[in-house]
Parts: sequence; C-alpha cells; structure tokens
Amino acid sequence: MLEFFRSTLPTRLVLLLLLALGLRLPLLWLGEVPLSLAELRGWVVGEKLHAGALLYRDVYDHTAPLAAAVYGLLDLALPRSWFLYRLLALVLVLAQGIRLNQVLNRYNVHPERGYLAALTYVLLASVSAELDTLSPLLIGQTFAVFALSALLPTTREGYDSSRLFRAGFLLGVAALCFLPLAWLLLLGLFAVISFAANTFRSFLLLLCGFAFPYAAVATFFLYTDALPQFRQLHLEPMLNWAAAADALPAPLQLGLMALPGLVVALALLRMFTSSLGLVFQVKFQQLMLVWLAVALVMGAALRGLAPGLLAVLLAPASYFCLFLWQRTKRLWIAEVLLLAVIGAVVAVRYRAVLPLQAVLHLPKEADYAAKSDPRYQVLRGQQVLVLGLNRRIYVDNYAGTPYVDWALARRDFRHLNEYTTVVRLAENLPTPPTYVIDETGLLPELRYKLPHIFGRYERTGTPRVFRLGPPTKVKL
Repeated sequence: MLEFFRSTLPTRLVLLLLLALGLRLPLLWLGEVPLSLAELRGWVVGEKLHAGALLYRDVYDHTAPLAAAVYGLLDLALPRSWFLYRLLALVLVLAQGIRLNQVLNRYNVHPERGYLAALTYVLLASVSAELDTLSPLLIGQTFAVFALSALLPTTREGYDSSRLFRAGFLLGVAALCFLPLAWLLLLGLFAVISFAANTFRSFLLLLCGFAFPYAAVATFFLYTDALPQFRQLHLEPMLNWAAAADALPAPLQLGLMALPGLVVALALLRMFTSSLGLVFQVKFQQLMLVWLAVALVMGAALRGLAPGLLAVLLAPASYFCLFLWQRTKRLWIAEVLLLAVIGAVVAVRYRAVLPLQAVLHLPKEADYAAKSDPRYQVLRGQQVLVLGLNRRIYVDNYAGTPYVDWALARRDFRHLNEYTTVVRLAENLPTPPTYVIDETGLLPELRYKLPHIFGRYERTGTPRVFRLGPPTKVKL
C-alpha cells in the first residue's frame, strides 16, 4: 500500500477519497454520527444571519465572523442541513491534506515524493468524529495550511513582499474563523528568521498582512455600530476559554489524541535517525518542529477544550510520518506499521459498534451530542428564549432573541438591578418570542422589571415553559 501512494500520479487521489468515505459512511448507516454541539451552534447562528441579523449586534454569540458567515451561507443554501455540514467538513479535510501534500512535493522537503502525507492526514483526521463536524477551527485550519506555501521562499534571495503579505493575510483570515489560530504567527516569525534576509522588514510585512483582514472586518462593524460588541464578543470570550462550550470533555479528547500522539512520537524517533541532504530540507524540518510546538502550546492554552483541536496537529504529524514510511532495507516493517495504524483508527472510530469501549476506556462521542430534550417535546418549530445553559432546545426550535449563548447573555440577565441593563433588554426584545423556558428562575424578576414584555407570559402544562399571551388592553 505504501508503494502505491509513493507514486505522484493523480489517480492515487481516488483511493484516498474512497478511504476517507470508507471510514465514515458505515457510521452514517449505523446512525452513530449524531448532531454535535458545534453544528447546533452553527445552525442557530446561521439561521439568525440568514434572517437578516447582524453578528454581535443582533446575535450574542462568540462565533468568529468568517465562521459565522460560512454558517449563514450554508443556511441560505439549505437550512439546517446536517448532511451539508458533514460534506463540507470532509471536503475541507481532503483539501487540507492534498494541499499540504502538494507543498511538500513542490518544494522537495523530503527525499521521497508521493501522496503519503495526504494519506497520513486523512487517516489521523478519521480518529475522532469531531473532525467530521464543521467547526470554526476546521474552517480556519484550511487557511493556515494554504498559508504554508507563502511562508516558503522561492528564490535564493528569499521572499518577495507579496508572498509575505499573502501569508499574513491567510493567517489573519484563519484567526477570523477561530481566534486562537493567531498563535501560528509564531510559525511565521520562525519562517521569516530562517529564510528572510531582512528579518525585521519581512516580519512587519507578515504582521501587516495579518492585520489587514481584521482592519477590514473592524471597519465593517464600525459602520454598522457594532465595533464594541465585536471586541466584547469576539476577542474577550476566546481569551476566556469560550471555545470549550462545544467541545468534548478533556479526558475524552486526550484519549482520542493518544493514537496520533503515539504515531508522531514514533515518527520523531525515526526522524532523528535519518539525515537530510539539503540545507532547505533541514530548515523546513525545523519549521515543522516549531509548528508542532505551537500546536501543543495552543492546545495547552485552550486547556485541551476546543471542537476539532486535533486538526492543529495534523499538518506537522503528516510531515513527520514521512520519515516513518520512508524506504528501508526491511520494507515490510513500514507496511505492517501502516496496517496497524489503519486498524487502530478503525478500532477507535468503531469502538461503540465492535464493541471496544470497555477495552479502550473511551466513551463514544455520541454520548455528548446535541439531542432533543425529552422534557420539552411539546415544543416543535417555535421561537423560544432559553434562560439557562440548555441549548438542546434549539434542536427542534429556533432562537427568538439575540441571546443564543447563555454564557454571554448572563451579562445582561444577571444584572437586572442596573438601569442600563434593563433598557438594553427592552431594546433587544422588541418582539417577544412565543415561548420562554425558564431554567434559572429569573422570570419573576423579569416580570417585575419589564412587565410590558415578560408580564404577558403564562404558565403551560409543561414545567418551566411559559407561553406568550395576548397583549394587555389598556382601559381609557
């Protein structure tokens, strides 16, 4: 199998696609790939933007601007399409792997060429179901991978200005999809130090490219009177670990990363016993070591909690595995190792079907999926306001207010003793939603502070569910 992917013929991409589909489609038929929390958030944010709302001003959510725009376009194409999200996620994974493979082949960063890097990328991306979901990190990682070629010089004199600016621009776009990807600027700094003649000027160009998309987006929010909300809801929440809201528990994420981590460790050991002939190849090897270090630092900064966090490790892991698959006198060892990796990926991915959960001590991702709440099954297709952390209600219903993320909404609802907060609530709720689900016990205080809005809600037969009543008639 390794010999087949060592060829540079494009026909190898067909088998790569079949392998990616073969690892995922059986789970779809078995119903083991439910809706994730990240996809549910994308649904809610996308349909609000499709309805004409402006992010951060009319939608209180920490989703990055470009990722939210992608969700809005998907809702415009096909509302609440679980299949469309999964299809685009698979396309992005394949595009990242193939693009990385093209860069490695074009610049001859390893003595052997072929599609082994893309094969490794797709294999390791199949370990966790989180990389089957369209998370903001996965969207941003695509731009980070495409920025790699612009970080590499094409002439002996080093960089030209346009390439460095383009690299910074792509990293800025990646950060606009998922802010912690801005850590990859450290990768750009190391590339400049390694390849550029004028380091300071070159790094300034990289920073200018990074700042340009942020300046454009900030200008847009400035002219739409949402610049303070852009800072408050995009920058601050990401610095306070808001990405953890949709992620799998840290022990499960670390358990799923054990297999890729073991493969990378073996590849690093093999790398230290191999020699590279060209100075450029050695510098590129150092660059990928920095990428691996930045990925580990980013994972530690996020406390291991972010949907699709494994995606950050895929590019350096795919490069280092080239040393693991390279030709040796005993070719069968690498072949057996590749089959062992494929078998381990299948065992981890299908642990609930085989079953191997008890052996691997890993619960399945479906246990943490976004499922309908049986307590509120009477509500279907309604506009609701959820006073609480329970976002499962949005699986069958729609967000009727800008407050789609309770962690951010608490800034208003927990300070009802402040006049400005009450005024802001009244401005944000010109049209009250049909139902309010009160899981925090705030409705009595809201009725007292905002009687013209919340005083109309009446109890229903379902606990904690209140329905909007007719408007109160004023007697003259």
